Amino acid sequence: MIRTGISQFVFATAVIGLVAGLCGCDIVAELLTQTDDGSDIEAPASIDIGLVAPLTGEYAAPYGLSMERGFNLARDEINGLPNNLLTINFLVEDDMSTRDGMVSAFERLIQAGVPAIVGVAISNQAQHAFPIAQENQVVVLSSVSAAAGLSSIGDYIFRAALAVDKMNPAGVYITHEAIGYESAAMIYDDADLYSTSSYEHLAAALLNRGVEVLLTETYQSGDTDFTAQLTAIMEVNPDALFVSGLAPEIVSVVVQAREIGIEADYIVPELGINDIQQAGAAADGVITFTGWDSTVDNPMNQSFVAGYQAAYGIAPDPWAAQSYAALYILYHAILEATFSEDSASITIPDSMSIRDALAAVQDFGTNLGLFSFDAEGEALYEPVVLIIKDGNLVPFAANEAVSP
Repeated sequence: MIRTGISQFVFATAVIGLVAGLCGCDIVAELLTQTDDGSDIEAPASIDIGLVAPLTGEYAAPYGLSMERGFNLARDEINGLPNNLLTINFLVEDDMSTRDGMVSAFERLIQAGVPAIVGVAISNQAQHAFPIAQENQVVVLSSVSAAAGLSSIGDYIFRAALAVDKMNPAGVYITHEAIGYESAAMIYDDADLYSTSSYEHLAAALLNRGVEVLLTETYQSGDTDFTAQLTAIMEVNPDALFVSGLAPEIVSVVVQAREIGIEADYIVPELGINDIQQAGAAADGVITFTGWDSTVDNPMNQSFVAGYQAAYGIAPDPWAAQSYAALYILYHAILEATFSEDSASITIPDSMSIRDALAAVQDFGTNLGLFSFDAEGEALYEPVVLIIKDGNLVPFAANEAVSP
């Protein structure tokens, strides 16, 4: 309980700051005023939130560790807000980059009684874990999984990542308008849900733009030699090569395609910094579709970039940025569910209240831009197209897609 009735002022001010989208401790703190009337405030309450990510295994380096850093940065900023009366505590579960690991992580967190779970990287695994959360009425806000339609599993499932049915058509439109490729070849992982979903929405977007798909090749997760598929693609000589998959296979596909000598505009949705580093010089000139651009000059984004670099000594990638935004979005919903005009004390909100508050999020300012959920709990914000130059992700512009 909060004495002297100041809770409304403190939480209302915090909500105003968050609704304005001021991510970053320094920016949010500017809107918070320390009370000076000598009021006695009890120690902050804490809410336990589950965090599931691949912290070991094959998806740790390309996805999970960046996710964890983004979540931790946002948590530390939130918990450090002046007069913050509701802090966040993570119950962290390593899904070990496996489906069984993710399912077990969800089951342990649900048993622990958390009202919400964040994280969740791999769509192939998420499709098995999300129904468990839905059945137990525990909110999930995934920051990375992007196969189309996963939020339709239930009304407790939300995603901060742009699903491929929203991102890929936009990316095809932007790149086709800019460089005008008339033909394409495609290669994707037909054993992975994200990859097949990405491929399907790329193919539909190419058809819509009148681009002829000359050849489609497939591989499976764990494959290392793509010579046969890429040789066949080289023989048809496409203007553009589209690759849909997860790390590490997409890295190997790009490297081997360069070695074989495929001369085309390489377009690979959702490349991360780790992938670029692994591919080395072969990555230069590759175009990617993503949900975040580090160069966008707004206070929220630049505060995130600066805070991440200061905390970890490295540049952030989209998985860190989406995870950082996801926690601020969730915290906003938690505040909405916690505090009401006639409240005189803090009551930790239940999953249903958090779910209802999340479903109502519209035009919420984040480091990703203005963020909304659609009726299915899928993210709505502006996708971006980037190109790799000298190992760095930079904004894409016409005539910049060149082979090294």
